[in-house]
Amino acid sequence: MGRGTDTGDFEGRVVLVTGGATGLGAAIAVGAAQRGARAVIVNYSKSKAEAEVTADMVRGAGAEPALVQGDVALDADCRRIAEAAARFGRIDALANNAGITRHVAHGNLDGLSAEDFQALFAVNAIGPFQMIRACRSLLEAGAPSSVLMTSSIAAVTGIGSSVAYAASKGALNTMTLSLARALAPKIRVNAICPGFIDTRWFAEFSAERAQKIRDNIEKTTPLQAASKAEDIAEAALFFLSQASRHITGETLMIDAGLHLGFAPLSRR
Repeated sequence: MGRGTDTGDFEGRVVLVTGGATGLGAAIAVGAAQRGARAVIVNYSKSKAEAEVTADMVRGAGAEPALVQGDVALDADCRRIAEAAARFGRIDALANNAGITRHVAHGNLDGLSAEDFQALFAVNAIGPFQMIRACRSLLEAGAPSSVLMTSSIAAVTGIGSSVAYAASKGALNTMTLSLARALAPKIRVNAICPGFIDTRWFAEFSAERAQKIRDNIEKTTPLQAASKAEDIAEAALFFLSQASRHITGETLMIDAGLHLGFAPLSRR
């Protein structure tokens, strides 16, 4: 596929996406390439085959791809991921998209252990911090640059796959505010809070449950829509581009109106 004509200036820019092999991360990586990025570094932890497909799509869109395996929960891996971008001399946009969850009913307090919390916080909150720290000099070299956190509606509403997941994303939102202050004016830091995204991330845990959630979202949200990865990527690319150059410390919900509650009866 060729370069797109969508809004968002990525011409000549270097973009790094964690968790970029599939789903939203892949959509961000390919979208940046379509919008003129010079290079897109795609991080993955396990999905090598899928990451290679994403890299091929990035290349086909006209950008140079770089693949790097690593677990953002490990500081040494974060520094190695950053090194993959070092040969380009800078990072203009960092999408902190890697994340994990554990599905446990919120009322099942015995279903979560301290180790569950530690594992989720390690990837969902500590990982983004470590990535920014590892990439800081490259982000400052690309200044004005942008960092985007992939948070969740769970961070704002307390709903979601587990209490531990919601708490980890809540911490990420707070970190977004702290780092937006600390890293200005060279680096902007924002967050998006998607609701349900119709990707395999949900289906991996239970295809039947994912279908029930999808059906419920389409019936009850004000926009009566289940978001695709590309829908969320549009907003992500806005924040990562210089089109949002006067925005920092912002947290945006992208959830087809899920946070508003059920759709009016007249629309069902």
